[in-house]
Amino acid sequence: MRARMLTLVMLAVPALWAQEPETKGPAATAEPKLYVVPEGTKVPLQLINSVSTKTAQVGDRVYLQSNFPVLSGGRIVIPPGSYVTGTVTKVMRGGKVKGKAELYVRFDSLTLPNGVTRDFRASLGGLDGSNPGKLDKTEGRVEGEGNKAGDAMKVGEAAAWGTMIGGVAARTGTGAGIGAAAGAAAGLVGILMTRGPDAILERGSTVEMQLDRSLKFTDVELEGINGAGGRGPAVMPAGNGQSGSKRPWPGSE
Repeated sequence: MRARMLTLVMLAVPALWAQEPETKGPAATAEPKLYVVPEGTKVPLQLINSVSTKTAQVGDRVYLQSNFPVLSGGRIVIPPGSYVTGTVTKVMRGGKVKGKAELYVRFDSLTLPNGVTRDFRASLGGLDGSNPGKLDKTEGRVEGEGNKAGDAMKVGEAAAWGTMIGGVAARTGTGAGIGAAAGAAAGLVGILMTRGPDAILERGSTVEMQLDRSLKFTDVELEGINGAGGRGPAVMPAGNGQSGSKRPWPGSE
């Protein structure tokens, strides 16, 4: 009987071993953590190149660089030194009689210092005080300043010169009056031949980019950039005939 029980135990042990779960092999991969920069976030940027309605054309590129960190979940997601590219979408020169200059700019892409890129569409959300003109936030339009004071000065100066020349020529009050009228007319003609001030985004000035959609990054995509800062050497993005180029950005030297 004892021998029979021992035999049954010996036969059962291998079966129990076979039923043990497999413990070897790769461990389960953890899900990557997601960081989100929500829609409507304003990202401060510094202009690398200037843009003016005097020379800009539709399709011209605008280059900018972030100068303040944007955080999500307690981690820096968009560090200083990230690159943003934009496009001039509309240009209107100031009118010779009326109408102010208008400049429309759209932001297209963001590239982190480690090369991770996001394409999107975003608009201007703010200008600093160094930029002339004003911003229409609803349309993302930069509007040039008016020049009424300058126009009045031109008419006044021309009238003064006309008065002086007319007075010398006629040596009478009538001659001075005629000269003043002629000078004012000449000043008005000069105004009608001159355009109003251009709308300008100055190089080195700060603008705000307002996101029209959320940007999402995983912790893997953010490796090596947390706490990054400063303006190190920049590389021109692909698509500009400089793929792989180490040529510095304009203004980064």
